[in-house]
Amino acid sequence: MVTVAFLYLIPYALDKKYPRSKLEEKWQYLFPMKSISSDPRTKEKRRHHVMAQTLGRNIKVASQKANLNKRVTSHIFRHSYATHLLQADIDLRSIQELLGHKSVETTMIYTHVVSEMNKSKVISPLDF
Repeated sequence: MVTVAFLYLIPYALDKKYPRSKLEEKWQYLFPMKSISSDPRTKEKRRHHVMAQTLGRNIKVASQKANLNKRVTSHIFRHSYATHLLQADIDLRSIQELLGHKSVETTMIYTHVVSEMNKSKVISPLDF
């Protein structure tokens, strides 16, 4: 569980309507900023989510430290996630919805990758 102190940022109206909502896990950030800043409305000290550039830089540094010779980005994690979902036999419509694709044709691109990966698993009846 994420530490609750200073890790929340809830839209103002929701914060007023549900004052204890900031204690719920769904409002915690997976990647919080290192520094704490003041909310301009309430002057309350809070920790916001990490900026996209910072996350990308951290992924790059981590991949370099791991001596990975391939390009690694957060978008590649998205492709990997979709590919693994297809390998786990999750239906295309569900993956389309999860990824936010407007067209199922966009999601179908991943089926080509999975079919290429599965070619090595296909065994001829003569090989038994």
